[in-house]
Order: sequence, then structure tokens, then C-alpha cells
Amino acid sequence: MSLLDQDFLLDNEMAKRLFHNYAKKMPIIDFHCHLNPKEIYENKNYPNITRIWLNEGTYGDHYKWRLMRANGVPEELITGDGDEYEKFLAWAETIEKSLGNPLYEWTHLELKRFFGINEQLNRTTAPAIWKRANELLNTDALKPRNLIKDSNVKAVCTTDDPASTLEYHKLLKKTERQNGFRTLPAMRPDKLIQIEKSDYADYLKELGEVSGVTIETFADILTALKQRFEYFNNMGGRLSDHSLLTYHFVEATDAELDAIVTKGKNNESLTDKEHDQYITMLLEGLMRLNKRFDWTMQFHINSIRDLNQPMYEQLGPDTGYDAVGTQPDIAGEMQKLYSKMQLTHDIPKSIFYSLNDNDWMQLATMMGTFQEGGKQRLQLGAGWWFNDTAEGMEKQLRIFAQQSLLPNFVGMLTDSRSFLSYPRHEYFRRVLCNFYGKLAEQGRVPDDEAILGRVVQDISYNNAYKFFGFFEDKTPKELFE
Repeated sequence: MSLLDQDFLLDNEMAKRLFHNYAKKMPIIDFHCHLNPKEIYENKNYPNITRIWLNEGTYGDHYKWRLMRANGVPEELITGDGDEYEKFLAWAETIEKSLGNPLYEWTHLELKRFFGINEQLNRTTAPAIWKRANELLNTDALKPRNLIKDSNVKAVCTTDDPASTLEYHKLLKKTERQNGFRTLPAMRPDKLIQIEKSDYADYLKELGEVSGVTIETFADILTALKQRFEYFNNMGGRLSDHSLLTYHFVEATDAELDAIVTKGKNNESLTDKEHDQYITMLLEGLMRLNKRFDWTMQFHINSIRDLNQPMYEQLGPDTGYDAVGTQPDIAGEMQKLYSKMQLTHDIPKSIFYSLNDNDWMQLATMMGTFQEGGKQRLQLGAGWWFNDTAEGMEKQLRIFAQQSLLPNFVGMLTDSRSFLSYPRHEYFRRVLCNFYGKLAEQGRVPDDEAILGRVVQDISYNNAYKFFGFFEDKTPKELFE
């Protein structure tokens, strides 16, 4: 088998038929990503492949940066101000060593799908690939909006602070028809959760100004959030996202919460208990709002951020210094939160992602105890970050299938800052088809292409279309055509 040929990752005949006849042609709903709506709206050509691959726009690709450091590349050619061609050559030399790493497959898949380049990237081929890719990046076809549209994407959900005015979402809404896809906001209240940060008071003032609420108490925070939910909802928002590096369920009274907020505004140190109380009660309020607006609440848990403190101080967050978290009881603490919210039937649609795959079985069985009021309202999310591999994807599919109803799964998301990341959906669909193909080969599911074909199409696109409600004014067929 040649590198990334038409049947890569497909180990059996049923898998091949499922992918080529059913999954391959389905559109994409990318319901969680970190694309910048400003860059989507401005729709500017990237000057070279380094800029779109390694140091894209507002962000950079910390996945690639980690590998480059492991290959001895100096920081000047990673996050520094080194020559962009030299950075590309350094990445080419790194990718030669990345055999077995998903970035090797993603890199070459992106070269194939977007640039028509089938050569392996290495130091020898890099000059010609640099020239060819840069020529294409200067065409209309590889502008951001066309990269999205031509990848058959129907909806992109960005990650937005509650205090955002959603300025560029408003502008993109006017161009939606010509774009061929929707760009929708998803709320991520990291700055509200991070009460220990020195700018917490400034953030509350910003949130208060945009919501029209003077924030003095914890109740004022919830009032401001309600206004932001209304605003985001009117702009098409249907999801929130919450990063919990660690979590402990600890309840608090209103008086205790007001005192904690005051300490946070004054930049006073909080005890561990006070921090846990604030996060717990804030999550309870957010869960009620998600339920009220019929949104989907995503939880990204059990990661360790900025582990290398000197490099964090030098480069800031999201630069490649994060790791898998090790809180052993975090899923159990989430269970306590959901048990409390079940008493008042305030559990929203939820998707759980843990960076530590040891949590997956506990999360999958937990969600089975709170399913009510609709089809698969609680879901185990796709393999996330360090688990975003063929093996990680297969493990997540297996646990979901064994502990719940995998045919109801809403499927893959890019979680990416790159306009070139959409082949990850293809990668996932190949793993999905291979998963069901192997089960059919083993006699564990029907050896029926039509039945399994409907399942992989639903997981690829149809389930997300129905679950999130992004297109209440359209039918799936209208979007597909």
C-alpha cells in the first residue's frame, strides 16, 4: 500500500465500501474550532505556507512546535522571528522524523487535498513544495472562505468570549449566502472562570459594560451571562465550551459567593475551597442557562496547561507546553455536579472530552445515568488533542459503542486554528468506517452495506445537523445539495 492511498486506514472490503460509497461525500459541520472570525471575514491570501501552517494569523500551531523542539530546532525558527523559508525547511526536516505520529499523516493529507502535492515532504523535496504551495496560496481558491467552502463545510463554530460583540459574526452573516456556509459563535467563558487571574476585576467590568449590568455580586454575574446567552443565541449560537483543568464539587451560599467575588476583584488569594465553590456555582448557573436556551454544553477536562513555567512567561499560553492531566477523581466530581442538577432537571445537552483517556469509561457510564428528554443528550466527545489519533479515535468509538448508542454520535470536530485542518474529518471517517467494517467482518454487526452506510452517514453529518439546530430554517437535503 502506498502512502495515503485511496484506501489508507481501511483494512477490509466493507470499510472501503462504507467510506467511498457513504462517508466520503458527506458535508462537514465543524462544531468546535478556534478559527478567527476576523480572518474568515477579511478573507486574505496567505503569503506562504509557513504562515498558514506554522504561524497562522493570530495563532500558531503548537502541535507542530512541540515536534520541532523535539528535533532540536532553535526557538527562533519556531515561535521566533526567523526567516519563514528557514522555518519551513526546519518543519520539513522534522516531518521526516515523525513517522508514526498523526502529524505525519495530516501534513501529507493536507498537501494532497489542498495543493495536489503527492511527494513526501523532506529536506530534499521542500524547495519545490515551497514554490508550488506558495503559488497556489496566492490564488482565490486558497483564500480562507474558499478553503472552508471547498471542503464541503456547512457550519463553522468559533470560540468566543461572552464579552465579545461578535462584530465579525455580524458581518459574516451578511455574506452567508455567497460563502455557502455559516459562521456561528460558541461561548467560552474562560476569563470568567479564571477568578485567580490579576485581570479578573477588569474582565467583570468589560462583561458588565457589554451586557448593561453593573457587576457587584455573584448574582450580577449570572444576570450578565443571561443577557449574553440571549445575544449569542440571536446570532445563531447554540453551544458553550468550558475548560476545566481540574474540578472539585463544593457548594456555597450566596453570601459566601459574594465574598469570593469581592476577593477576586481585589486580587486577593483564594483558598482551594473558595476556588472550588466559585467554579461549582458558576457551572450550575451556566448549566441552567444552557438548558434554558437548549444549547449544548461542552466540557474539556483533565489537562495541565503551561507546564514549563519559564517558557510560559516567555511565550505565553498555547505554545506547546501542555500535557495530559492526572486528577484521578475528576469524572467522579463531574458526577456530583450532574447529580445535583438532575434534582431540578437542569441538565443540558452535554459533550464530555477528557484529555486523560482513563476517564472515558467513567464518563461514558455516567452519561448513561442522566439520559432523558431526547435522543443521546449526553455524549462522549471525539478523541481530543493528544488522543486525536487513529488509535485514540478507535478507542473512543469502541467505548461509546459498548456503553451507549454510537449511531447517535455527533462525530468529529477539528478543534483547530488552521484553515487546512478539514482533512481531519476525512481521517476520522476512515477510522469510523474501519471500526464498523471490522465488526461486520467478525460477524458482530450485520454484513449489510446499506444499514452500516446509514450509520456512518449519520455520524459523519446527519446527527450533528439534527442535534445542534444550526439550520432550523433549512432541511438537510437543501444543505447537502
